[in-house]
Amino acid sequence: MESADPLLPPRKVAGSRSEMTELILPNDANTLGNLLGGRLMHYIDLVGAMAAYRHARAHVVTASMDHIDFIAPVHVGDLLILKSSLNRAFRTSMEVGVKVWVEHTIDGSFRHVASAYLTFVAVDPQGRRVRVPPLETETEEDKRRYHDAVRRREQAQQERERKQNTHAGT
Repeated sequence: MESADPLLPPRKVAGSRSEMTELILPNDANTLGNLLGGRLMHYIDLVGAMAAYRHARAHVVTASMDHIDFIAPVHVGDLLILKSSLNRAFRTSMEVGVKVWVEHTIDGSFRHVASAYLTFVAVDPQGRRVRVPPLETETEEDKRRYHDAVRRREQAQQERERKQNTHAGT
């Protein structure tokens, strides 16, 4: 398994935390007045990249959006709140978790509308991979997410191998 560079000083999860807010307007919505899924994925990618940049202190590129759950629709007029932080740092890649809420601007209520896991790779200005610092966990939640990231990484690798074997046999 790929591991973060032990020669770089570790960085805390808190240092990667990022947040962005978007007011959903008619141009962001489909014909039913709901936020377009692709637009939400774009916002998730942006806030995820912010966390990866903060941790790596290098350029980052999106390698994958490993999992996304659309839990509830987002409507025109809603205030979309996206929060991200690093789950785990490997050698040159990082898993970032993103949670998305909606704040109803009239009554101030919140509801969880989406969650996603993304993998980013740190690169130099020429696009070559660079090592990232290790991640230092502080809370029990940080530690749980840190360990869950390895499980997700192993499952993704198994799925890639299964697909390669399936295609090789055709």
